[in-house]
Amino acid sequence: MKTQAMGWLAAAVVAAGLNASYHQGGMSWAHRIAARVMHNTEAVYLLATGHADQFLMEAQVVKAQHEVSSCRLQAMLARAEGRIAHSQARIDRLGERMEAREDARAARIEAQRARIEAQMAKIRIPAVAMTPVVLPTPQVDVCPRIRVNVTRLPRITNPPTPVILIDVPGSV
Repeated sequence: MKTQAMGWLAAAVVAAGLNASYHQGGMSWAHRIAARVMHNTEAVYLLATGHADQFLMEAQVVKAQHEVSSCRLQAMLARAEGRIAHSQARIDRLGERMEAREDARAARIEAQRARIEAQMAKIRIPAVAMTPVVLPTPQVDVCPRIRVNVTRLPRITNPPTPVILIDVPGSV
């Protein structure tokens, strides 16, 4: 059991080291493999969803990456173009999904409106004849003014409070 635990610990240390090296930009071969896998899965996804135009763009990106010469500037430009094309394809797909959501939301609102209108059509409000009611208002006499004199209480002043000083032994 100890041997198995040590084996797992060693595998975890190796995996952590490889992960750190990969994310710090080392292991360029792993980055190339990950990029190729990403493009391949992207192409399969685009074909499966029926986006042939985006698939063609993805294929052109992959072809451009293979035909790029060893010149660093050309390689950098090709990578930038590939990233731009990839980002544009993602933005296009996002826009399509958002448009589909908006269409679905509008359809739900329209169905709800139609349901409410159908319910309102079932409601029948009978015609009611109403006669006005006249209530007599009592006449209120205005009261004459009444003067009330309230005497003011005299003001009471308190004498000042005396201050008492106590000398306690041991206090400062």
